[in-house]
Amino acid sequence: MHLASVRYHGADRIALRAGDGRLSLAAAGSGSMRELIAAGSAALDRLRDRTASVVAEDVTWLPPVPDPGKICGVAMNNSASNERKISAPDHPAFFLKPSSCLVAHGEPIRVRRYYGSVHPEPELAVVIGRRMKDVDATAALDYVFGYTIMNDVTGNGMRADDLFHYWAVYADERDPDRIERREQHLSYAARYKGADTFGAMGPWIATRDEIPDPDDLAVTCHVGGEQVADDSTRYYNFRVAEILSYLCQFQTLEPGDIVSCGTAFRPSAGQKSIHHANLQRVPGPVEVSIERIGTLVNPVVIEERSIGQWRLPI
Repeated sequence: MHLASVRYHGADRIALRAGDGRLSLAAAGSGSMRELIAAGSAALDRLRDRTASVVAEDVTWLPPVPDPGKICGVAMNNSASNERKISAPDHPAFFLKPSSCLVAHGEPIRVRRYYGSVHPEPELAVVIGRRMKDVDATAALDYVFGYTIMNDVTGNGMRADDLFHYWAVYADERDPDRIERREQHLSYAARYKGADTFGAMGPWIATRDEIPDPDDLAVTCHVGGEQVADDSTRYYNFRVAEILSYLCQFQTLEPGDIVSCGTAFRPSAGQKSIHHANLQRVPGPVEVSIERIGTLVNPVVIEERSIGQWRLPI
């Protein structure tokens, strides 16, 4: 089953993909996607029996889960990036994106001039189906509700601007009463990953039964009609079950939470990569397709403005 969140005649509804450019809408009052996920499989069965057909052009798309409790992203998870690593942990490394960054299929990614370089990052995203804490990898996929598409838009310019090169302070392992300093480089992801519209997601959630193997899905990305990624989730360093299991040892995952599993950025032979697709210079739209799920399309709007007067007067 493929599900979406849409707005129809001013009301937010859940929709099912019906084929031939049509959607089947759940009855008004059926609740939000997050409520549906939390209610479990019986609610899905009831949903299937309470639908009315409309054409897709008559709805406004919303992010498939418009209000996730949290969005977790996995850093540097594509094996194509391994040669660039000077040092790296031997486990998934995570960052958080705010739900305020989400935009739906068809909505614009808005890039302000003062952001600097910005590029798309096509990713498989997991929608959590039930509360998940301290779950082993062998059982992790049982907690999945479904899968969707995330464009983890990233501001390289802001990442560089927010870079700290500093001495981190630690207790000396040999003498806890002493401290030692270690040279580190650090850039926090909140701004360059979490700016408004930097989380394009959708249009569909493919329920878990639609995806027999999330670790073998083709992923492509086009920007302005040019293909900039031709990849597969089989090139992830850490498999989907491993990502979920590791994360839930630290952060409890709740129904409707989103876990975006890492960028698919291997270019086609002779093609440019996503790192050439600076949205400040390359026109949209950005199209991300994942096998068995669908295609997410977003135009790009450049906002010609300077940053506001954020400092107080002296």
